Amino acid sequence: MDVSGVPGPEQWSRVKKRLRAELGEDVFSSWFARVDLESRGPDGTVCLSVPTRFLKQWIQSHYRDRLINLWQSECGDINRIELTVRGAVRARPSVVAQAASQGGVATAGSLKSSVGEARAVSVPDMMQARSFSAGQMRTPEPANQSAIVSDVLEGAALDPKYTFSTFVEGRSNALALAAARQVAGNGPVTYNPLYLHASVGLGKTHLLHAVAAEARNSGRKVLYLTAEHFMYRFVAALKSQSALAFKDTLRGIDLLLIDDMQFLHGKQVQQEFCHTLNSLIDGARQVVVAADRAPAELETLDDRVRSRLAGGLVVGIQTPDYELRRAILANRTRQVAAAHPNFAMPDGVLDYVASNVTANGRDLEGALNRLVAHNQLTNQPITPEMAELTLRDLVRTHEPRRVKIEDIQRVVSKHYNVSKPDLLSARRTRTIVRPRQIAMYLAKMLTPRSLPEIGRRFGNRDHTTVLHAVRKIEELVKNDPALAQEIELLKRMLDS
Repeated sequence: MDVSGVPGPEQWSRVKKRLRAELGEDVFSSWFARVDLESRGPDGTVCLSVPTRFLKQWIQSHYRDRLINLWQSECGDINRIELTVRGAVRARPSVVAQAASQGGVATAGSLKSSVGEARAVSVPDMMQARSFSAGQMRTPEPANQSAIVSDVLEGAALDPKYTFSTFVEGRSNALALAAARQVAGNGPVTYNPLYLHASVGLGKTHLLHAVAAEARNSGRKVLYLTAEHFMYRFVAALKSQSALAFKDTLRGIDLLLIDDMQFLHGKQVQQEFCHTLNSLIDGARQVVVAADRAPAELETLDDRVRSRLAGGLVVGIQTPDYELRRAILANRTRQVAAAHPNFAMPDGVLDYVASNVTANGRDLEGALNRLVAHNQLTNQPITPEMAELTLRDLVRTHEPRRVKIEDIQRVVSKHYNVSKPDLLSARRTRTIVRPRQIAMYLAKMLTPRSLPEIGRRFGNRDHTTVLHAVRKIEELVKNDPALAQEIELLKRMLDS
């Protein structure tokens, strides 16, 4: 083997093929699509080039050892990987790409000559070059980086109605409200991160918006993002090669709020979020996170992220009791009456709605809006009879609702953040197997379907597979109160 020259492009292609198979297409495309092989020295060093410093640092930190192992499987004498940044001054494709494009395997001498010619190109000539080889991206103009930073600083929109003054306190949310007020103030950072979790419509987003609004009024640098916004901006920063500016922007703020954490997907995005979280917390900057369940139950999150989130103050918001539901309705009624002087809501109707619309505050808001619209559009007074007729689909009846297997699959898929095709597939990763078993268990408990029929509805599985899933969940429920509570929540969601 000739160790003095550059290995043939087929060796680098095999290394990349194995990387793609091990890491997956998404991760490979994010970190290795723009890595080029430059040269190989007689001392067992392989030189690879990347377009940005951020990419160089990331690969060095996370993939250096893996790259060395893969190269050693191709060339036993390789013992070191050197990464260089080609940046904006590299106007010619790598020498290996040149050799491949010429349709033959280059000799060591010709490749050395090509390397020499590439180094002889003047800096002004290279700076003027505009086209790159396939798979490379042009280095963004400074204006593009400024646009990315500006976009990040804007954050997601805040609802002006969501303030502390409009949040109704009750026993189920008192601790969450007190913690939110604490972190919104200018005092020392005490609870970091603050993690709020609750089912839909119980006030998580309201509290996050209220914290952001009050902190901004006190002059602090505040950034509110949903997990979806965070992912979108991070991927955009990677594609525009402005990831460093993106990271510096996030780490220069005083208060970061992330909503809907359960939707944060992608290994590299989660790793970057974890680095940002560590940087902010270590720098005594406040972080507030909201999700639909506790950190330990977010199985799609990286273990380090879950551990960091659980290390702060974790507060759950429970379903509102009758007193809180009644208070929410009374508060909203006062707001409507202030806008419509002739509006009147009898106490008996408020009692009826508070007693029968029990799921969450969002349903209460919807019920009241229906009554107000009926009153304003028809000029008919609001009476208990009219309320019962108008809200019949929101009010839970004593007759149990017939649950379909499709409903179970839909609710379980949404709750555990897995797609329905994954639920029905042959994949056996833990994040999919457990939701699939729970869905089968619920199908057996809540529907009259037989085991063979349930198996057919879950990807043509054998009835013994369904029976195993049912027995497995039954056994776990006996010894795991958290799982038992979670299954009860799913049943309530299916019954609502």
